[in-house]
Amino acid sequence: MRKCTDIPALLAKIAGSRRLYLPVDGADGRAHFQEWTPDAVWSSALNTVRSAKDFFFPQTENLMDFKREGKKIEIIDTRSEQEDFVVFGVRACDVRSFDVLDRVFLAEPVDTYYAARREHGVIVSVACTRPAETCFCGTFGIDAASPAGDIVCWKDADTLYLDAQTDKGRALLDSLGELTADCGTDAVDAQKALIESRMEKLPLKDLTTDGFGGDALDRVFDDPRWASLSESCLGCGTCTFVCPTCQCYDIRDFDTGHGIRRFRCWDSCMYSDFTKMSAGQPRLTQLQRFRQRFMHKLVYYPANNDGLYSCVGCGRCLARCPISMNIVKVMKTLGRNDA
Repeated sequence: MRKCTDIPALLAKIAGSRRLYLPVDGADGRAHFQEWTPDAVWSSALNTVRSAKDFFFPQTENLMDFKREGKKIEIIDTRSEQEDFVVFGVRACDVRSFDVLDRVFLAEPVDTYYAARREHGVIVSVACTRPAETCFCGTFGIDAASPAGDIVCWKDADTLYLDAQTDKGRALLDSLGELTADCGTDAVDAQKALIESRMEKLPLKDLTTDGFGGDALDRVFDDPRWASLSESCLGCGTCTFVCPTCQCYDIRDFDTGHGIRRFRCWDSCMYSDFTKMSAGQPRLTQLQRFRQRFMHKLVYYPANNDGLYSCVGCGRCLARCPISMNIVKVMKTLGRNDA
């Protein structure tokens, strides 16, 4: 365990050797991940509007270009070697989301775009000293007091405590030299106890996954209450775009006038044209699309991934849904909860 009493100097030191991204308060008063600059101030907000998923699975990315001359087509690989970077201030829920995404993009056939970013990225997580009322990460076995990550941090006033968990994390921590010093764990233990006590006071602390998982497919899928749950949904897709674990995307070709650019962009299972093919649309109604989203989070994904749910309880969908319809309401209605 090491500690640092000059956090701005620590951030500047990291940024001197690689790109550094951290939560910064934007003009809208909310926290967003931004690249470090000398005048950047680490936000005190619990979490960012958008998750750290963007660094590994960006909203849009160029996959390749094509040029045609007569009958000859040239395929141009637009990728360049990824440079090392650090994502600082990632909360426990977002760190868990990488486990969910890894099982999708690192399974065979490996998504080499995602894999390259994961290889070059270092995750510095920070424990949640003041969890929000919309948080329910504990429902999915996530410990907000002891997040995962390459380096795990706890902040107490102006002191940052750092504990490296991986080889990448140890290499980064070693590079910080005199800015950190060895220390005991008493302050960290006190922080953990404080966080755990605050987690126990959250409104959703008793929310459980009882009634969901792979064994619940038929019961949950056929539940008639999907109709009433889905009837107010606007199908706007906001929940999917702020979700740290949603992985749906579309691939499109764009004529630049000088060739064809193939790119991929996030998509949403809540949209009426999602997975639409020449043969038609497999989910014709909003009910079917609404049900698909939550069945994937709570039933399909854990059924295929050793019981791991693809919700991390970050609470973003609770905060951003314009009609307050979210996964918590679905779990309370269709599961077996006393929350």
